[in-house]
Amino acid sequence: MMELFPAQLIVIFVGLAAIMAFVGLNGLVLVYLERKVAGFIQRRPGPYEVGPYGLLQPLADGLKLVGKQMFTPACADKWLYWLAPILSLAPVPVAFLAVPFGPNLHILDINIGLVLILAFVGLNVLAICLAGWSSQNKYALLGAARNISQSVAYEIPLLLSVLPIVFITGSLNLYEISAGQGAWPWQWHILTQPVAFVIFFLCALAETNRAPFDLPEAESELTAGFHTEYSGMGFGVFFLAEYAYMIIACSVATVLFLGGWNGPVIAGWWWFLAKVYFLLIVMMFFRWTYPRVRFDQLLNLCWKWLIPLATINLLITALVIAL
Repeated sequence: MMELFPAQLIVIFVGLAAIMAFVGLNGLVLVYLERKVAGFIQRRPGPYEVGPYGLLQPLADGLKLVGKQMFTPACADKWLYWLAPILSLAPVPVAFLAVPFGPNLHILDINIGLVLILAFVGLNVLAICLAGWSSQNKYALLGAARNISQSVAYEIPLLLSVLPIVFITGSLNLYEISAGQGAWPWQWHILTQPVAFVIFFLCALAETNRAPFDLPEAESELTAGFHTEYSGMGFGVFFLAEYAYMIIACSVATVLFLGGWNGPVIAGWWWFLAKVYFLLIVMMFFRWTYPRVRFDQLLNLCWKWLIPLATINLLITALVIAL
């Protein structure tokens, strides 16, 4: 066992490096997709001047952020102010360790992979809280307070929507959950758990602060919310972290409900990425289609509808399995 440990450690370090490269590349791709989806819905072309078909626009945006000056507000708590964006991005590579991208493409095959992801993704709430509090800005503080209320509320139905899949499969191992589903859509868990899928997806929108649940940012009310005082790559790290958490949420949804890497003809990582990007595009369509809800509507949706529905669905699932 001691002889294998260094090799496993090397695999983890290489995997972490590959994950960060994957997250950075996907950040560029998703910025381009977001702009194109927004243009499509608003009946305009979107980016098209920088490079062929505007493909170099995300790179130009990234270079602009890198070149901007980074400053600390005079009254801010300097250490906590700069710890916040780092803490927001730090859990991302660890959460990706347990995601099975393909039948032979995963870094860690652990029995509690789902718990690992949910635990580390929850640290983003602490990062946003630090960002809002340390900025000494009333808009940032209000955005952070909204995020805490929103995350605490929506984590409950999120967990309740995951438990039926755990009951059905008898496992918290994402690799086993993926392998247990067949190649065709009628063999995926979304067919037996459509309510859990809808609840999980809505909670994922809220947990990643995506419209129509982007109350912690709410440009029309709070300027930019919790990252109002951040500029340059301070803002860029928060921006990249948001897209990374979107990918994690869609990856977990793909594994739990959409068969993971399984697909017709030949199973592989390409099916996994196709499903993940389909869900990401749906998230973008939600952002540019539905107006932002009020904060009372946000919480009422969670406490009055999603939590009761998720609880009923979990009890019915448990009863069916017991019988």
